Amino acid sequence: MKPMSMPLEVSRDEGRRRAIEELSDPLYGEHEPSLLDRFFAWLDEWLGRLVSAGDGVVPGWVWAAGLLSLIAIAVVVLVVYLRPSRNRRSDALVHEGTALSASDHRAAAERHEAAGEFAEAIAERLRAISVDLEERTIIVPRAGRTATELATEAALVLPGEAEGLLEGARIFNDVAYGDRVATAEAARTLRELDVRLASTRPTITEDPVAREGRR
Repeated sequence: MKPMSMPLEVSRDEGRRRAIEELSDPLYGEHEPSLLDRFFAWLDEWLGRLVSAGDGVVPGWVWAAGLLSLIAIAVVVLVVYLRPSRNRRSDALVHEGTALSASDHRAAAERHEAAGEFAEAIAERLRAISVDLEERTIIVPRAGRTATELATEAALVLPGEAEGLLEGARIFNDVAYGDRVATAEAARTLRELDVRLASTRPTITEDPVAREGRR
């Protein structure tokens, strides 16, 4: 029986040589650095230059810390501004408190408009429109209705005012969420819409079943 041979001990230099040979294999070719790797390399180089640039006047690390703080603040501001939030929602509730009568909302709208409080005037005017349409049974009273829902539902029975209703809802939403500054013109647009709607009667579409029965 042939005796088993003992494994030869590999020296440190020999191990290094073998490792170099192994890594030189084409399978271990160099990989192109990723975009993230290049960014961190650039950032490291930039910070190094910045730190050395201020020597003798203001320490470079002070400049670096200040600039990094400004960058961090800018990033936070962008994240807060771009994320979905109340100011980025598109459809506001018409009534967020107790609904008054249409005449009460109109009176409030008139007072706000006369005082130059156009945002409040716009809000009260659309609430007056909403309550008036409900009181006249043009739309079904419903809690939690949004401005766009109000315009859409009312436009089905008041098609001649569909464009004005949608424009009024858009003004209300933009003003309610701060995307648009309330102006006298916008308040007047809602007031004129309210006047037109007050004298508009719904368009009644004949039931197709009844029409077929008369034939």
